[in-house]
Amino acid sequence: MKKLAGLEICTEKRYSFDSLKFSSLLLLRFAFQSLGVVYGDLGTSPLYVFYNTFPHGIDDPEDIIGALSLIIYSLTLIPLLKYVFIVCRANDSGQGGTFALYSLLCRHAKVITIPNQHRTDEELTTYSRSTFHEKSFAAKTKRWLEHQTFRKNALLMLVLVGTCMVIGDGILTPAISVLSASGGIKVDHPHMSNGVVVLVAVVILVGLFSLQHYGTDRVGWLFAPIVLLWFLLIGGIGMLNIWKYDSSVLKAFSPVYIYRYFRRGGRDGWTSLGGIMLSITGTEALFADLAHFPVSAIQIAFTVVVFPCLLLAYSGQAAYLMNHQDHVVDAFYRSIPDSIYWPVFIVATAAAIVASQATISATFSIIKQALALGCFPRVKVVHTSKKFLGQIYIPDINWILMILCIAVTAGFKNQSQIGNAYGTAVVIVMLATTLLMTLIMILVWRCHWILVLIFTALSLVVECTYFSAVLFKVDQGGWVPLVIAAAFLVIMYVWHYGTVKRYEFEMHSKVSMAWILGLGPSLGLVRVPGIGLVYTELASGVPHIFSHFITNLPAIHSVVVFVCVKYLPVYTVPEEERFLVKRIGPKNFHMFRCVARYGYKDLHKKDENFEKKLFDSLFLFVRLEAMMEGCSDSDEYSLYGQQTLQSTDGLLNNNGNSTSSNQDLTMSSVDSIVPVKSPLHVNSTVMSSSQMSSHTETDELEFLNSCRDAGVVHILGNTVVRASRGSKFYKKIAIDYIYAFLRKICRENSVIFNVPHESLLNVGQIFYV
Repeated sequence: MKKLAGLEICTEKRYSFDSLKFSSLLLLRFAFQSLGVVYGDLGTSPLYVFYNTFPHGIDDPEDIIGALSLIIYSLTLIPLLKYVFIVCRANDSGQGGTFALYSLLCRHAKVITIPNQHRTDEELTTYSRSTFHEKSFAAKTKRWLEHQTFRKNALLMLVLVGTCMVIGDGILTPAISVLSASGGIKVDHPHMSNGVVVLVAVVILVGLFSLQHYGTDRVGWLFAPIVLLWFLLIGGIGMLNIWKYDSSVLKAFSPVYIYRYFRRGGRDGWTSLGGIMLSITGTEALFADLAHFPVSAIQIAFTVVVFPCLLLAYSGQAAYLMNHQDHVVDAFYRSIPDSIYWPVFIVATAAAIVASQATISATFSIIKQALALGCFPRVKVVHTSKKFLGQIYIPDINWILMILCIAVTAGFKNQSQIGNAYGTAVVIVMLATTLLMTLIMILVWRCHWILVLIFTALSLVVECTYFSAVLFKVDQGGWVPLVIAAAFLVIMYVWHYGTVKRYEFEMHSKVSMAWILGLGPSLGLVRVPGIGLVYTELASGVPHIFSHFITNLPAIHSVVVFVCVKYLPVYTVPEEERFLVKRIGPKNFHMFRCVARYGYKDLHKKDENFEKKLFDSLFLFVRLEAMMEGCSDSDEYSLYGQQTLQSTDGLLNNNGNSTSSNQDLTMSSVDSIVPVKSPLHVNSTVMSSSQMSSHTETDELEFLNSCRDAGVVHILGNTVVRASRGSKFYKKIAIDYIYAFLRKICRENSVIFNVPHESLLNVGQIFYV
């Protein structure tokens, strides 16, 4: 901790893995740990791929070779080449997933749909972006995206669809992984009913979801050894089966057998791609869980352990099936040597649980990101680890996932239909990622258009082929993720639409500074001792609820602070850059604005220190303001706009650094102080010249402290949104019923801000959209 002019500032740094260099030993350690977090889902696919590829049995042994060839090249093209070596490089300071790609695009083009961005936000240390020539292809693409609101909304819809499919993965991965692992009991006890297997799977799932609130911090160290042991086992068993049953399956490395497979199988061969697709499930989770490890460690783990072990596992199963075609239903467990059957069963069940845990954690993470960007209703988010910021738990979502997961498991009762549903969800997420990556390559990487075209064309050819295959299985279970995604998409889009309309209302109805100045220092009211914190979504201007408040009540607090908590399209905002403070109106008005900024990975949790940090930032601002007045003739500082009504606003962050902003014609000039340098650089000579202003500073600080001691009241707007009378019926349903219901069941702002009920004041208002 450092002390800066009386303000304690946390100097703890958060580094992205991309910006750090690692020793070879440390890199290997990260690669080992990544197995448990990143590759659990991809590693458990051998449990169910061949059964879902041949749900009606195998007609020709050559089909096994063709299916194996498809699996080999699917693993090579999608996880290895596309994701591990290309997509993983498109991370947002180490963060992965669809919202990380979206945040990158939002920083490089003005495509964010809530226009609360400020030029000062671009000066954050985590707000990295590249610039490009005005006549370049990237600049043309940027202008094309920004030109119409429809394109911005289409981009957001693409991100939301991908997000909803990831949520679907969070339901289907535990269902198919645990059910497939539990199926091993029936292999050793063939007379056991399928209902017992389903019951065992449901018990495991209930236990898994019930333990989520403990987090993975305490047991996370077990994940990597379990998954490493799993990969070594399936790789070793695969080698044994190739040697024991039929080594000729290795000819599947020739792509000729893919052509023969489709020519022989016709439509049935084409639709079997839905089962082949399951061999690359977990690839999107690989990208979503990127934040935990450096990209190079993930690449080493995949190329050295995961990829060869998966190839051996699938080849071994194919070799076994060449001699036992009637065992395709449970090919994995049938191919295990009897002497190690039960140990492998235990490890398989543990690996399935680890895979499920990784997907559930990724679901929590992406919902948190959606919430931060105003695309999901406010839900309770809990930190489960003091060490790792990304480990969170969302109780409401956890129980919804559990209920849906159990419903899918008990409802379908077999792997085939769940597999069809799973494949549909996975391929749609991959298509969304491909389209977002196309924009990333143009706007962020500034690749040549030919390279962009090659990547996009190859990705779409492969993924659209899979997509066309899973469409044939929509009526065989593939409808499940579509229904789940549609429900979440309606919730997310309606919430986002309502949030945007509320912000637009705030923007259009904010109070002009001329009206405030016309009221005089007393604001035309009795100024009572105390500080009023007025929460608003506006980062500039005086909100409408303030005028609504002072026109209905005869008194206002001696000090008024407008507090804006906003999220930015960055993964985190460093603690020392969290707050921006500025003065509104002349000094005798005692009005300030404080903007608290967060990234999509940050958590505005129940923090008793939030109010303290806010006031510390306010006091620091007063000190720096007085120092700058005393140094106004020196070269160290500049003082702008003290007498004109239209001037450039200045915001001061709590690190003592100044940030300049755009003109705001509704704001007064008297709050526009812009320090050029931090006060840490002020020498003693300059300080002595400001003794005249120090007296004023002391008086104001004493006044602020006395008001703080008198009491702090939190004033929140309780805005009710209604559809206007002439609205179309679907808009009325969306706003008056869906959005109103979501507002009713979601968490109140007072709970999120941890406002004590005894000091809370709600100001109600209604507006029509």
